[in-house]
Amino acid sequence: MSTNDNKKKDKLKTSHENEAEKPSNPTEKKDTKEISIDEKLKETEDKLLRSLAEIENQRRRFEKEIKDAFEFGSFNFAKESLAILDNLQRAKIAIKNDKALKDNKDLDKFLENINVIEKDLSSIFEKNNIKKILAKDKKFDPNLHQAMTEIEVDKKEPGTIVQEIQSGYMLGERLLRPALVAVAKRNNSKNEKKDEKK
Repeated sequence: MSTNDNKKKDKLKTSHENEAEKPSNPTEKKDTKEISIDEKLKETEDKLLRSLAEIENQRRRFEKEIKDAFEFGSFNFAKESLAILDNLQRAKIAIKNDKALKDNKDLDKFLENINVIEKDLSSIFEKNNIKKILAKDKKFDPNLHQAMTEIEVDKKEPGTIVQEIQSGYMLGERLLRPALVAVAKRNNSKNEKKDEKK
């Protein structure tokens, strides 16, 4: 047998094998194609929906970041500006307590000018949503106040702020600086007397 004959037989064999592998029913072939197209369509639709959801989430994040930037972008500047207000208040106290300056006739005018500057600065703060925390005679709140000392006071309930050492401020809903305060504590001598009576 010649090599050409062998080649022809091999070709016939492979063509018969290929036909055997093909599905006998043509609808079976269509079903597998349709399923794969449907699956691909669902997969593509799912990817599209996920991408749209991710874009929407990113848009919301950007909007929040922009809002925060406008609202709190000046946070550090405002916090450092409080030092100016503190220094003005300290200057007023120092001037009033200075014996040499008490006799000076121009002292009242000078203090009046400091008061004007202080009011202007407070007005600027209020316009920019920076508000002073009211502390005196309020209940101590660790979110707004920082206790520096405790003082025994007869008429005040324990935990009540009796003295404001340094004013605290809020920038919108955010704490700019806590108020430094002195808080009332129980009078130990009264407690001891109560214990003795019992």
